[in-house]
Amino acid sequence: MPQTTLSEDQELFRATVAEFAHDVVAKVAAHHDTTASFPYDVVRQMAEMGLFGLPFPEAYGGMGGDYFTLCLAIEELARVDQSVAITLEAACSLGAMPVYRFGSESQKQYWLPQLSSGSALGAFALTEADAGSDAGGTRTNARLEDGWWIVNGAKSFITNSGTELTKLVTLTAVTDVDDDGTKHISSLLVEVPAEGLVVEKAYDKVGWRASDTHPLSFLNLRVPRENLLGERGRGYANFLHILDEGRIAIAALAVGAAQGCVDESVAYANSRVAFGRAIGRNQAIAFKIADMEARTHVARCAYYDATPPRFTVGMAS
Repeated sequence: MPQTTLSEDQELFRATVAEFAHDVVAKVAAHHDTTASFPYDVVRQMAEMGLFGLPFPEAYGGMGGDYFTLCLAIEELARVDQSVAITLEAACSLGAMPVYRFGSESQKQYWLPQLSSGSALGAFALTEADAGSDAGGTRTNARLEDGWWIVNGAKSFITNSGTELTKLVTLTAVTDVDDDGTKHISSLLVEVPAEGLVVEKAYDKVGWRASDTHPLSFLNLRVPRENLLGERGRGYANFLHILDEGRIAIAALAVGAAQGCVDESVAYANSRVAFGRAIGRNQAIAFKIADMEARTHVARCAYYDATPPRFTVGMAS
């Protein structure tokens, strides 16, 4: 049966994150949005709460939760600040999850405790100016030379790639090309800072302004051979798996944003007085808000249903 309600423990967790979002995140959201500044203090407190380790096993420094729990946290954060919500989503779903799903045991032991604790952030470098979901357009390339991958190319719109906490960039690059021109893409783990990895000027965005987003350039970047993530030539397929999970988390973020709009609409309708009464008492306004709430609830049920039991801790890749 699809999940449409929360257990007692899940509701307690949701309420805890909601309180944090209201008491901490909301109070500084406008400042960070206006100044396009990364909310380091908020991120530090999120790390202390264990949010960055939610979907990972305790053996790797995580909280031993599941992907659904992460989505609950993302939704509540997005109700007040989507920049903070996407920071968490990208750090877990895109930064750490590739290591958890496809990394060797030594890679997991090295990276996941750092990423789960929130002391380090990871970035997921897939998108290029002419490529992303279109793997055939990938131009970033890596050749193996004397035990090192030599990487050249560029990536665009990479979240969490230029903060003071950023320690890992996982990138996709063409490592082999068949005679017929078919490209084979692999994934590489880059510990940053690294000579040859250039973090370009941050984007001046219309929205999500407190989210850290940069283009990246690779100029003869040298990556140790053992930093190959997963099988050679399977990088693109593996990243598609990661994106499938990430779309559910983004759905949770969208639901949170929609619920935040409903919350603000209700507050305004109850406080705005016209012709001697609150405008929320007018049927046209009340029906419009009811429709917004209904659509948001349906969307929430959809991501609830999509998440368990597919993406749980310990699931085989």
